[in-house]
Amino acid sequence: MQPLPAAPFLDMHCHTAGLGAGGSGCFVSDRLRRSYKLRFYLKSFGVTEEEILKQGDAIVITRLAERLAASQHVNRAVVLALDGVVNEQGELDRKKTEVYIPNEFLAAEIPRHPNLLWGASVNPYRPDALARLEWARAHGAVLIKWLPSIQHIDPADPRLIPFYRKMAELALPLLAHTGNERSFTQARDEFCDPDRLRLPLRQGVTVIAAHAATTGKFHGERSIDRLARMMPEFPNLYADISSLTQINKHGYLGEVLRRPEFQHRLIYGTDYPLIAISPLVSPWYFPRQLSLRQQLAFSRQQNPWDRDVVLKQALGVPTEIWTRAETLLAR
Repeated sequence: MQPLPAAPFLDMHCHTAGLGAGGSGCFVSDRLRRSYKLRFYLKSFGVTEEEILKQGDAIVITRLAERLAASQHVNRAVVLALDGVVNEQGELDRKKTEVYIPNEFLAAEIPRHPNLLWGASVNPYRPDALARLEWARAHGAVLIKWLPSIQHIDPADPRLIPFYRKMAELALPLLAHTGNERSFTQARDEFCDPDRLRLPLRQGVTVIAAHAATTGKFHGERSIDRLARMMPEFPNLYADISSLTQINKHGYLGEVLRRPEFQHRLIYGTDYPLIAISPLVSPWYFPRQLSLRQQLAFSRQQNPWDRDVVLKQALGVPTEIWTRAETLLAR
């Protein structure tokens, strides 16, 4: 177990939510609104639907900032926008979009909280995608977030080359989900094959493979193996360790820490609010790696970030990983 950095550090992978309350522009699909998953997610954010409808969607961000301020180890977080599906006319397709968190909402709310940064989300199939990139960078975005299987973005589409070149020019890294996606009611998982990220990498974009491609198979090969094979080829390719202590990804954190392909390429992130869901993430799921004393101590830790940090530290996350995001984000 290696020591933690002397100073608190940054979580580069956090989510927010919104129902459109308070004029935020956010929305969730009717299908997701009816799903048990929405209530589950809102509880993990520490809010209720009634609170959101009364105080506005900004209460989710405020609650996040308050929780973060109580952390001993993590003092800043990147909160992520999420663009929607774009139809053939280049317009937002509300029928196919499950979750929409507009850039304008985060650009207005995040500056109210000194411990928060924000990541923009721009669907590259929008006709004004390049202008949206420039706007986001000018308004403080530190990265671009994609969830390709939900946004119906094919990262290997050659039509996106101008978009990638603009990202490289603006020094905006791309945080892209890799591997299967099961947090929503539908997903086109083929778009999250890490091999499809070769195109932005070749255009000079710094790419961060969210969750290190730790779920799913593509063309009969494990997603994580496809990502690992790319690491020696692209020095601008990284992966974050968010969600790797979840019960559905048991063993993957140990694998990426052991494999030489991922050495010096891993970044700390949490996938908040999922770290706050005790049935999903618990020290009790690691009886072989943790002592009973550690399991008891970690389970009593109330702050979700501090619980995440001490668990990952005990599971072998080296010192260098906690602060690597600072060198990659556009600031």
